[in-house]
Amino acid sequence: MPGTDGKPSNGWGLAWPAPAKLNLCLLITGRRDDGFHRLQTAFQIVDLCDFVQFSKLPHGQFSLSGGLRSVPPDQDLCMQAARLLSERCQPGIGAAITLQKNIPVGAGLGGGSSDAATTLLALNHLWRAGLEREELAGIGLELGADVPLFVLGESAWGEEMGEKLTPVKWPRRWFLVVNPGVSISTREIFSAPELTRNSTPITIRSFLKGGAGNDCESTVRGRYGEVDEALAWLSRFGGSRLSGTGSCVFAAFERRQDAAAAQAEVPDKWSHWLVRGLDTSPVSESLQNLGSGPAEQ
Repeated sequence: MPGTDGKPSNGWGLAWPAPAKLNLCLLITGRRDDGFHRLQTAFQIVDLCDFVQFSKLPHGQFSLSGGLRSVPPDQDLCMQAARLLSERCQPGIGAAITLQKNIPVGAGLGGGSSDAATTLLALNHLWRAGLEREELAGIGLELGADVPLFVLGESAWGEEMGEKLTPVKWPRRWFLVVNPGVSISTREIFSAPELTRNSTPITIRSFLKGGAGNDCESTVRGRYGEVDEALAWLSRFGGSRLSGTGSCVFAAFERRQDAAAAQAEVPDKWSHWLVRGLDTSPVSESLQNLGSGPAEQ
C-alpha cells in the first residue's frame, strides 16, 4: 500500500482511516449493577472518516499533532490508546501521531472512539505486538464502550453498554447526515432525569422487520432546539433519526441519487455529508493490503 508520498509503505506514514458510525436505533432497557445503562443498538459503519498517521519515536515517547485544540494531548483518546497498548506489549518504540479530524465532535458519530480503535489496530501492526482483535477490543473497552465496535470492524447489533456485538449486514443504503452545529455531551443525556430507561428489549429480527427508535431523541430535542429543527427539516424525506446521543441527525435512502437530491436542499447553516453504509471498516482493508505479516520496525 502506498504511503502519503506515493511510495510503498509498511504502514508507517500511512493515512489510516477511522470511520464514523450511525446508530440506526438506540433503546435503553434498564441499568446494570455497575450503574451504567443497558442498551440495544444497531451500529452502521459509514465511509465518513478521520485519518491517523504514525511515525517512529524512541521507546516511551509519544506526541500528538492535529486533533482538537480544546482537548489536551494527554486526554486525547489516540494518545490514551497508544500508551495503554504500549504498557501491555512493551514494543521498544514510541509513536508520533498525526490526527486529521473530519468527524464532528459531540455528534453521536463515534469519531473519538474510532480514532482510538484505529490507533490500537495500526500500532498493533506497526509494533508487531501480535494481539488478536478480541484482545485489542478488550483494551479498547477501557477507553470507551464504542471502541470495541471499531476494533472488530463490522457493522453490528450491540447490547449491554454496546460492547456485546453481533455482526450484521444491514440493508445497503445511503445516508444524508446533517450536523446542526452543536456539541452534545453523552454524559449529560444519559444523566438526564427525563430520559426513558425502561424500553422493552427487542430482537435483531424484529428490528429488521419493523425498526425501532432512539430513546435519547426526545431528551435531546427538548434540550437542543437546533437538533429539533434539523430533525423536523429532515423528516420531509421520509423519516429522520438522531445518531446516538446526538447532535447529528440522518435520513436513509435506497438510492444515492435520492440522497444527493435531498442533500442539495440542506440549508447553508448546517454541515452535511452524503455517506454510504459499510459492512466492514476500511481499517480492515488497510491491514489486508499491508499483508498478514508484521511490519518491519
